[in-house]
Amino acid sequence: MLVLGIESSCDETGLALYDTEAGLLSHALHSQIAMHQEYGGVVPELASRDHIRRALPLLDQVLLEAAKTRQDIDAIAYTQGPGLAGALLVGASLANALAFALDIPVVPVHHLEGHLLSPLLSADPPAFPFVALLVSGGHTQLMEVDGFAHYRILGETLDDAAGEAFDKTAKLLGLSYPGGPAISRMAEFGIPGQYKLPRPMLHSGNLDFSFSGLKTAVLTQVRNAGTNICDQYKADLARAFVDAIVEVLVAKSLAALKQTHLKTLVVAGGVGANSQLREALNSAARQRGYRVHYPELAFCTDNGAMIAFAGAMRLKHWPQTADTRYEYTVRPRWDLADVMLT
Repeated sequence: MLVLGIESSCDETGLALYDTEAGLLSHALHSQIAMHQEYGGVVPELASRDHIRRALPLLDQVLLEAAKTRQDIDAIAYTQGPGLAGALLVGASLANALAFALDIPVVPVHHLEGHLLSPLLSADPPAFPFVALLVSGGHTQLMEVDGFAHYRILGETLDDAAGEAFDKTAKLLGLSYPGGPAISRMAEFGIPGQYKLPRPMLHSGNLDFSFSGLKTAVLTQVRNAGTNICDQYKADLARAFVDAIVEVLVAKSLAALKQTHLKTLVVAGGVGANSQLREALNSAARQRGYRVHYPELAFCTDNGAMIAFAGAMRLKHWPQTADTRYEYTVRPRWDLADVMLT
């Protein structure tokens, strides 16, 4: 079965073709970062309009790269939520219109399930069961994954997600959007230990997170420094911020592995590309006999490949998931628990 995946939940337009026998055939992505940088963050209306412009050219691109035609597609998976309502509507309407024209089914996919399964697209995929750290701009969660759609939430953020904290801290330091890569690059030039920032909920006794207090601590430091802030000050504060957030993510991940008696950690989501987080997790895992899996860097951010793969897995396990009514809606706020089997 050849599945087309369409991702349009926020500021990336991603399309991909996944074959259930041959694997991923092609994928293409357009990022809107350059467009949104001028505003310091995502402008929903501009994001939606750009998805409209990019989707069909990207469809032609993935078909050409895979040497396929539209008539070869057997099903279309699309991101139904969570995300920006207008952006989601672009992908949903394209998926249903194209499926109607081709007389093939559509499969609505949960965006976070796509991220959760994205490491399975790598050359060395993890085996079930494992603990997953889902860490992105809008979500930070630890989950026990026993199999496809068999997920159990172990802990999650009570306020800001890790990626959101990165973006807000970057803005406080006058760095460009998106904040994650900018903070990470600047932290490389920072001197460790120059500033002491809190590690929220590090010793809470559970697996939940909280990052709003860390962002507020950075704001306090910036206000105390006044208007004359040099680049080294920013680098040292960025290093302190990254060290704090990485320490919390690593400690909670290790605690989740110990609690579940599992040996494999899977990291998914945009923050999973952070070099400091990867270095710290890899080091801690080696010392304790654990193994850490990451998606390919191209699949850390939002992408069509993870949606195509998740859709293909849903069709494989539940053929009744296929929808031919072409009556669609989007779910900007959608709890992952709604797609779980356990």
